[in-house]
Amino acid sequence: MSDGEPLAERVVALMLAHDAYSRWLGVEVLAVRAGSATVRMRVRDEMVNGFGVCHGGITFSLADSALAFASNGHGRVTLSVDNAITYPAPARPGDVLVASAVEESASRRLAHYTVRVTRQGSDTLVALFRGSVYRTDRAHFPNERDEASERNG
Repeated sequence: MSDGEPLAERVVALMLAHDAYSRWLGVEVLAVRAGSATVRMRVRDEMVNGFGVCHGGITFSLADSALAFASNGHGRVTLSVDNAITYPAPARPGDVLVASAVEESASRRLAHYTVRVTRQGSDTLVALFRGSVYRTDRAHFPNERDEASERNG
């Protein structure tokens, strides 16, 4: 992680330490801030469906990881409650996919995100993911002051 905020980076490091699935995917965190994250991964042969294209579940998982990192970057445990995805273009083995999550709106309890998944190099849109999250009161680092709660009331 090279571009971010210390709290968001610490939260994502903690999350990744316990997230075997994102590690199996090969997710690399490029940037993270409270409310945004950019991650990437390479599509491997074992990630394709019977048509030779990246399985939709793999692309969904990459977008979901970006959403999780972006939404938890505020410092509070945040859980996904609703997601939808569209696939305008296929991804194939060897493609490097980049997922960029951005917070579109937020209240004390709910936040809404858009995640764009593109093919690196061509910037072709491979997937458009929209997700809503629930913000709990539980801090990732409970012994530290919860700045996100103070800002959001």
